[in-house]
Amino acid sequence: MKKNFIKIAKDVINLEISGLIKLKKTLNNSFNKAVNEIAKCQSKVILCGVGKSGLIASKIAATFSSVGTPAFFLSASNSSHGDLGSITKKDILILISYSGETNELRNIIQYANRNKVLLIGIVSKKDSILHKASDIRLLTPQVKESGGIVPTSSTSVQLALGDALAISVMKQKKFNKLDFKKLHPAGALGAKLKTVEDIMLTGKKIPFVKEDLKMKNALKILSDKKLGILIVQNKKKQTTGIITDGQIRRFNQKNPNLLTTKVSKVMTKNPISVEKNDLAARALSVMNNRKITSLCVFDKKNKNKTIGVLHVHTILQSNVS
Repeated sequence: MKKNFIKIAKDVINLEISGLIKLKKTLNNSFNKAVNEIAKCQSKVILCGVGKSGLIASKIAATFSSVGTPAFFLSASNSSHGDLGSITKKDILILISYSGETNELRNIIQYANRNKVLLIGIVSKKDSILHKASDIRLLTPQVKESGGIVPTSSTSVQLALGDALAISVMKQKKFNKLDFKKLHPAGALGAKLKTVEDIMLTGKKIPFVKEDLKMKNALKILSDKKLGILIVQNKKKQTTGIITDGQIRRFNQKNPNLLTTKVSKVMTKNPISVEKNDLAARALSVMNNRKITSLCVFDKKNKNKTIGVLHVHTILQSNVS
């Protein structure tokens, strides 16, 4: 008969939830101090831990870097063989240890204290070397591990605290979606964060026509640009309207003198536009809701001037959804 392990799984998860609940209660002004110091750091944040805590430190370093705070993981064992030289006085050092007594961390602690490197300790025991030596002490709760000995609840607590630090620093530094996009250009996340400016058509690719141009000449531009639209400008090069190939067909059915008609008589005034820093996904949503295939793009400094054109095909080719 196969054994059902769901109860064991639930017990593990419940222990970790219990640890996280305890963590929420331990947060105090030391957390605020840590966030402020990291946010104003002009150099890098170095994280270090041993064993499972080291793996957590590596993940937290990656999270910090991904949200605009340069950080890297320092191997505790390698630090005693030359890697301490990678730490400068302008850096912030975050050491993670459940007991705070791990031998491999002693040399790093001494180096930080001697060279006045700001040391943030994430530790569970108040009477430990790490807790006593830290400039900012983030005390984590003592928790019950799954199986009695395996680091599980303690590492979940460390990870959650690290995530909380990274996101708080991100908010303090006003790191936004556009900043995030610059650091995540590839993959599904990069596509999701693409802006209109990233994929819009610009320059000579934009099918501009003047208001007083006859449709006979405008149709040649429509054919050359192959976008199915014309962007109409006045003498001040402000956008005043848009013409789609669908509009042209409907106008021609009712007016046999299409070719001699001025562009201004055919266009739709005040075309729907988006700002260049809008997410491409939002622009696609606008297109879907309005049942249109193209949008004019403007810079917020001058909403009346078109600086680009966004076509639905361009969006889909960029894997934006």
